[in-house]
Amino acid sequence: MSIVAIIGAGPLGGALAHALAERGRVDEVRLIDPEGRVAEGKALDILQSSPVQQFSTRVTSATTLAAAAGADAIALADLPGGGEIAGETGLATLRQLTRLDATAPLVFAGAGQRELMQRAIDELHVAARRLAGSAPLALESAVRALTAALLDASPADLSIGVAGVPPRAAVIGWDAATAFNQPIAAVLAAHHLASISSRVAALWPPAPYTLAAAAARVAEALASGSRRRYTCFAPIDVAGAGRGLIAAVPVEFVRGGIGKAWDPALSRHERTLFENSLVTP
Repeated sequence: MSIVAIIGAGPLGGALAHALAERGRVDEVRLIDPEGRVAEGKALDILQSSPVQQFSTRVTSATTLAAAAGADAIALADLPGGGEIAGETGLATLRQLTRLDATAPLVFAGAGQRELMQRAIDELHVAARRLAGSAPLALESAVRALTAALLDASPADLSIGVAGVPPRAAVIGWDAATAFNQPIAAVLAAHHLASISSRVAALWPPAPYTLAAAAARVAEALASGSRRRYTCFAPIDVAGAGRGLIAAVPVEFVRGGIGKAWDPALSRHERTLFENSLVTP
């Protein structure tokens, strides 16, 4: 039985619970928030939609972090009216979670949690394979949607990778990108590609629904394993920059954690930008 626990029943947490339940790839979703009535209300609302949307995922609510123990993946989202789980509050939450469950992988669903991931490694010494931030996948989705609109095509026809540290230093891998199974430079002029690149910062942070869609895919992959690669924040080692640095790279998941973080496919110029993103304060 696969279980995903979500910490925080704010807009992102609620959207993530709905996305996971609707997709029906996990058996149970636990929505956990100190504001019990909010979590309970959202869980009930999602459950009541199940006959219409035809899913059978169990959705429950709880008020204490202890309910996350034993989950196959734990997602950190946001609190009602309190923003994303981050900063000192986020670190305290992480500390409690790691004491309750020393093995479950952690999905950082928000766009502002990269620093929290870094502190999880540096201060709490959480194993790198347990940490994945799904927001870059949401950004990549936004870039594909923007490019598809320019081409009057479906985003499914495009393959575009994003790497680095968004928003200030996100690198789009145009050199390896494809549209309709051919190099994207064959269908889009260079000035169009430059225009899209210049708009990346404005696409950050992605909105809750896009963030939730990305986090749902990552949580499912961590709970059950997946052969697909997803662009996520993950700890990587970079010669000359340091070890355990958090950056957006292609990641392959196995059940229970990161199987492998892959080197992004980048041109020489794009790689220079990527490496600079890791050392720029």
